[in-house]
Formats: sequence, structure tokens, C-alpha cells
Amino acid sequence: MQQVATQLEELSLAERAYRAIRDRLVMLEIRPGAPINEEQLGQSLGVGRTPVREALKRLQYERLITTYPRRGTFATEVNITDLAHISEVRQELEPLAAAQAARRATATDRADLTALRRELETAGTPGRDSGELMHLDLQVHRAIYTATHNPYLEDTLVRHDNLATRIWCLFVDRLADMAGHVEEHGPLIEAIVAGDADTAARLARSHVEGFEQAIREAI
Repeated sequence: MQQVATQLEELSLAERAYRAIRDRLVMLEIRPGAPINEEQLGQSLGVGRTPVREALKRLQYERLITTYPRRGTFATEVNITDLAHISEVRQELEPLAAAQAARRATATDRADLTALRRELETAGTPGRDSGELMHLDLQVHRAIYTATHNPYLEDTLVRHDNLATRIWCLFVDRLADMAGHVEEHGPLIEAIVAGDADTAARLARSHVEGFEQAIREAI
């Protein structure tokens, strides 16, 4: 029993390490091309090296880190040429996710989305930190993906949204209306909560297309 409990604890620590390191990479708190030091990460997160190693295995699969023989492990570079490939996937799957969320969202899902909708009302507050807005954007997307109740669709979109957010972070200082982009989620959430799959799908596609256009204008 003790061994099973230890294994469960390690899994929990690995998940915690994964989420923390993932979001540091996504938000560019770990800069593109920066070396990944397992020991330093473990110390900053208060976990051992084993959970960190497990987390890094997942993050390499998700294209957030890369390992070179005899050189080490590094945060992947952000390549603007990837934008078209990422958008191509998201333009097909984001509308699907929004529609499925509208059809399948539970009462708990709808309550979570409604709470995020209220938070979006303050997105345009003058002086709102860009990092806070990006975290809010991630929260909204992940809540919608969760509401699809399709783990394969959720995992795929989380990975692609993470990669898109890294590109967004790279150009955040050049974007004219970041708050407006985040506020666009309001009507999308309303459609999902109302169970309007067609409207949710249309708004999701428009949001992804607008994101790509905004990035290209900022380049």
C-alpha cells in the first residue's frame, strides 16, 4: 500500500511540475532557446528531479522543449513560420470544440464558463497587465476544451493553443488591441452556455482567423 501511495504522490508531483513548467514555457518566462536545468526547476517548484524529468518528457512531445545529444535540453525557439500550420489546425478544430462544448457542457462547465465571462468584463480596464490577459485567454480556451468532454480533442487543442500563445507573447508589445482580442471570448462563452452550437462554432472560427491576422499585421 505504501508503494502505491508513493507512486500516486509521484504522479501528482509530476503533473504539478508539468503544468508549472508548461506555463512558464508558454508565457515565455523561460525564454526561447534557454537551457533547461532540471535541478534548478526542481528547486523552484519544490519537487525532486524525477517529477521534473517526467514533465520534460511530455513537454518535448508537445514541442515546447527540445533535446540535443551531448548539448542538453532547451526551450524551443518561437518560429513565426509555424503560425500558418498552427492556424490551419485550429481553424478546423476550434469551431468543432466550441460546438461540442455547447452540446455537452455540464452544469459545472457552464458555471465555470459564466465565471470567466464575468472576469472578461474587466479585460479592458486601463492598465491591465498583458500577462494577466494572456493567462485569462488561456483559462478561457482550456475551459472550453474541457467542456467538450473529448480528451483527445482537448489534448490536441491545448497543445496548439499553447504554441499559438507563445507566438502571441513574442509580439505582445506590437499588438494594438490585446484586450479586445481577449474580450471577443464573451459572446463565444454566451453561445456555449446557451447551447447554441452553430453560433459558437462561427465565433470560434472568426476568433482564430482574427488572431492570425493580428499577428501578421504586427510582424
